[in-house]
Amino acid sequence: MGSYNVLICDDEPDIVNALKIYLKNEDYDFFTAGNGKDALRILHDEKIDLVLMDIMMPEMDGIKTLSELRSFSNVPVIFLTAKSEDTDKVLGLNLGADDYVTKPFNAVELTARIRSQIRRYTMLGSAPVSPDTLKIGGVQIRYEDKQVTVDGEVVSLTPKEYSILRFLMEHPGECFSPPEIYRTVWGDVPIGVNNAVAVHMRHLREKIEIDPTAPRYLKVVWGKGYKFERPKN
Repeated sequence: MGSYNVLICDDEPDIVNALKIYLKNEDYDFFTAGNGKDALRILHDEKIDLVLMDIMMPEMDGIKTLSELRSFSNVPVIFLTAKSEDTDKVLGLNLGADDYVTKPFNAVELTARIRSQIRRYTMLGSAPVSPDTLKIGGVQIRYEDKQVTVDGEVVSLTPKEYSILRFLMEHPGECFSPPEIYRTVWGDVPIGVNNAVAVHMRHLREKIEIDPTAPRYLKVVWGKGYKFERPKN
């Protein structure tokens, strides 16, 4: 039995079978779904470690499925798509997708991306022994379940937003350039570095800051990057 459960969500049986063949030598068990509704049912009922999901599907497409999925799970999602437009990629990232692979697949690249996402998810998902929370000012991260609160109120973050916030909070006062944040959080996702980081930082500010235009915590250091600052009072 494999160590990790992978859900393949695609309405084309040939694609599903091809993916199983590509990944047969890896340490995975497979669940399959032909549409988004079936995928969500499986995700509710089973422990899934990664989702490979087609964007174009009947009944419920990949974008809608991902949006609903993120309301209850941070599992890594890799979109399978014949489209390569940047608009689709940015839309998917804003909703919480973790990576993209364009059809036709390169088996070596696909395998590497899956391994990378599972490794990142496993590392971020494992709660450290001590401390079990990180708190700076009014912002607190609870590692065990990735819960983030601001002044006691729970805020809902996408996996990328959580990863960025955690990275910056674990290095308070240090400034990191967009490429440094990108390498840490995205790995090798092939999209524009500065734009992807800027979009996520804007969304993070909207969720974390009382006044996103005058942030207390998530600061821009012009020409250098971003940092999480300890409040002065």
